[in-house]
Order: sequence, then C-alpha cells, then structure tokens
Amino acid sequence: HSFLFAIVMSPVLGWLLHRLYRRQQATYRDWTLLFFLGFTTHAILDSFTTWGTQLFWPFSNYGVAFYNIFVVDPFYTVPFLLLVVVAAFYHRSNPVRQKLNYVALAISSAYIVFSFVAKASANKVFEQAMERQGISYSSYISKPTPLNTLLWTVTAAGEDGYYTGFYSLLDPDKNIRFAFEPKQEQLLQPYRGQPKLERLLDITKGYYTVEKTADGIALNDLRFGQFDGWRKSGGEYVFKYKVWRDEQGDLQFEEQNYRPKVDKQYLNSYYNRILGQK
Repeated sequence: HSFLFAIVMSPVLGWLLHRLYRRQQATYRDWTLLFFLGFTTHAILDSFTTWGTQLFWPFSNYGVAFYNIFVVDPFYTVPFLLLVVVAAFYHRSNPVRQKLNYVALAISSAYIVFSFVAKASANKVFEQAMERQGISYSSYISKPTPLNTLLWTVTAAGEDGYYTGFYSLLDPDKNIRFAFEPKQEQLLQPYRGQPKLERLLDITKGYYTVEKTADGIALNDLRFGQFDGWRKSGGEYVFKYKVWRDEQGDLQFEEQNYRPKVDKQYLNSYYNRILGQK
C-alpha cells in the first residue's frame, strides 16, 4: 500500500498482462495505467480510514491517516458494489456498462467528499465545546464511528491525559460531554527500550493511556477509540495490549480486542444516537 510499490510493480504487471492478452486492443501503457491507478487509489482510500496506511514505505513507516471514513462504511461500499454488479451483466462493448461504472465512481467519490465536509463540521463543534469548557489540548484526532459519517468522536491530548467526546451532525444542540482519562505514562518506565514496545508506541502516534494490571500493564490504543463510548455508562477501547514479564524476565505482549455485544437493543440505541438522541 505504498506509492513506491505502485511505481515499481505497475510496469511489471502491465507488461505481463500485455504479453498474456497481446491480441487485445489494450496497450502496454493501458495495462500499466490500470495497475497504477488501482494501486494508488486503493492506498489513498486506505489513508482515509482510521487505520491509515504507510504511503511512503520504505522511506517512512508513518501511517498516513485522515480519519474521515470508517474502515467499513456501507454508504460508500454498497452503492458502488451494486452498480458494478449490474454493469457486469452488460456486454463489455455496451456503453451502458461504462456509464454505470462512472456513476458508481461519482457516487462513491461524492460520499468521500461529504465525509471531509462532515469531519470539518464536527471538528468546529468539538473545538468550540472544548473552548467553552476550558479544556486545553495540544492536538486531537476526530473520526467517524462505525458504519456512518454522521456520528463523530474526538480524542484530544491534554497535559496529563486525553478527553473523549461524541457529536452527531443531527444533534439538537452542540453541548458535548467530555470524559477524561489520565495517560499515566510513568507506568511504562520499567519496560521502555524494548523494540516491540517502542514500535507499538510509534504506531499509536502518542495516543495511548496506560493502566496497571496484576502482573504488568495494559496499553490502550486511543486512535481507534471506543465503539460504545457514546453510551452514558461509557465504553471500552477497541484495542488494548497487555504487557508483562515472564519468569525469564522477557517482555510478553497480548492483544486484547474489545467488541460490544451487538444485539437488537444495542443497534437501536446506536441508531438513535446517530439520529441525535443523546
């Protein structure tokens, strides 16, 4: 998912396909351009998500992420997929097929543009709310909640910890309740210097909190946030890493993924929250 991969591999794969389908009208340039656009647009789309991707690998391991769309969003995928499937039933020489593909690209691209507009709108509300409440922050990450671009969450880095809040574009007001969690970075000191831990901290981009456990510590990755943090009872972080030393003194890691129980009651509550019912 890097630009270098697209630059290097597109001519190679273009040459292979051109050799394989030499009797077709498509030229070597056509095949190369097909692969290049496929690789680059895929990588750029990945950078829009909360995961992000290493666009500039191997020169940089930094995960580029714009946080404007969730990893899975049916409003982006389903219309595009349906139109592509419909287009597949037409003969490849039929102009309707090309029109359907263009419409699919137009709808999905328009939704991406909307996600950026929605993010900017939510950011403005978050910033104004933090200013009203006297919350001082050095940076923040805002991102959409699962499967939509209406309900947004923010994680703001304060002096000693992080503030988390939720806002829907359909909320009747702009009052946001922020939850605070201390960073407790000092709990990391006995484990610093271990390459795997340092790599994990780099991946979080500094957005993490640490908890004390019975046999070590637990590291919360705040970038992905909480699936159910919008609930009045609060929520749990999606990605948590348990860190401890074994009997030989070696550092051990265990990834613990949290998923809320997604039942009818949860879906109804989540749907209502997206619609602005706090």
